[in-house]
Amino acid sequence: MLVLGIILLIIGFLTGIGFLWTIGIILVVIGLILWILGAAGHAVGGRRHYW
Repeated sequence: MLVLGIILLIIGFLTGIGFLWTIGIILVVIGLILWILGAAGHAVGGRRHYW
C-alpha cells in the first residue's frame, strides 16, 4: 500500500492529475499507520505482522 501510494504520488505530480495525487497521499498515510502498528507488535487485520 505504501509503495502504491508513492507511485501514484509520482505519477500524479508528473502528469498534473490532482486526483492521483490525493489518492496517493491517502494510501501513503494508511500504509504508514499500518506499518507502525505492525512494527509495534499489534495485530493488524488478524495478522501479527503487516508487510
